[in-house]
Amino acid sequence: MANTVAELVFIPVPGIGHIMSSIEMAKVLVNHDQSLSITVLLINPPYSAFALTTYIKSLPKKAIERISFIELPKDETPPMFDPKALVNSFYEYINSHSKHVRNVVADMISRPDSNPVVGFVLDILSTGMIDVANEFNVPSYVFFTSNAAFLGFNLYIESLVVQNQDVFELSNSDGEMLIPTFVKPVPTKVFPELYETQEGVDFLMHSVRKLREAKAIIVNTFLELETHAIKSLSSDNTFPPVYPVGPILNLDGVAGKDQDIDVIRWLNDQPPSSVVLLCFGSMGCFEEVQVKEIAYALEQSGHRFVWSLRRPPPSFNVLPGDYEDPGVVLPDGFLERTKGTGKVIGWAPQVSLLAHEAVGGFVSHCGWNSMLESLWFGVPTATWPIYGEQQMNAFEMVVEVGLAHY
Repeated sequence: MANTVAELVFIPVPGIGHIMSSIEMAKVLVNHDQSLSITVLLINPPYSAFALTTYIKSLPKKAIERISFIELPKDETPPMFDPKALVNSFYEYINSHSKHVRNVVADMISRPDSNPVVGFVLDILSTGMIDVANEFNVPSYVFFTSNAAFLGFNLYIESLVVQNQDVFELSNSDGEMLIPTFVKPVPTKVFPELYETQEGVDFLMHSVRKLREAKAIIVNTFLELETHAIKSLSSDNTFPPVYPVGPILNLDGVAGKDQDIDVIRWLNDQPPSSVVLLCFGSMGCFEEVQVKEIAYALEQSGHRFVWSLRRPPPSFNVLPGDYEDPGVVLPDGFLERTKGTGKVIGWAPQVSLLAHEAVGGFVSHCGWNSMLESLWFGVPTATWPIYGEQQMNAFEMVVEVGLAHY
């Protein structure tokens, strides 16, 4: 093993997409620079998420050269989440781990055989850790797991608030806005719902303020996809340098359940590019009435499909799960009538499915990782945004760059 002389500390937030992107980014860095090692500090989710928690606990056992994992202690007292201020509550939960981060880094530095810590690499939701990095006199970098255009949107909204413009009125209007990181006018109807509330705007202002304290922003995108947005951000001398480093993808997929093997075997028997994949991310789920409408449409279309159907959680602090029997929410007889043309599964190994030659279409929630994966594998996408910035992702992919369909 090469002699390392510098150490980076990564602090991703506990979301499967965020953690995977951060680990892939870490792999890129250590492969690029043999003198670098990385320690990833893992925060357990504040909500009930068996699959995510299991994944986090498996990481310290992984053998990745010059990348190590430390699981931070979990507070015995469950966090109190305000359903009306979930983003702020989650941000506060993440940054309540500052004391654990401080202790771990202090221990790393105190070891006689340790390498100097040369920087923190943070998520947009863990930027409160910049204060901890400052205590150790090391710079912070933010790994922005969404796209450059959306990063610019946040800066634009910040500028409106500074100018005392009514952001709430804009968000609830039916107009269009000229945003520097977009070529086309952006309809206000695709603005994230978060920014329709004071809590959301307060979070945005705090986030952008912390971003400005970073030494640089690393974005999971690439120049050929977001040429205009990246040039726009790079021309802003008031903002830290922005580096497009994507696409950062986990192309190994995720080890899953027996059905994963079953669905791959089923795909092996289908003609090339004949199957539509419906997959809506780790948070994506629908109520029964919508599930039935999707089922009717799939059946009437006659097309082959794989549908990742998730069960809605019983409360806001639990992630969607899998149905023991999906037939309880599907139309009577649907599974029997479509058994020759379709397959309904729970959690989906999305990368493995998109990579399969039988998959020729993708109905997606438009999470940024999913958009990059669809581009990587060349699978046409029909957009079905659900939450967060997904409406803006869909607008960018469909209208701005013409690489997806509504």
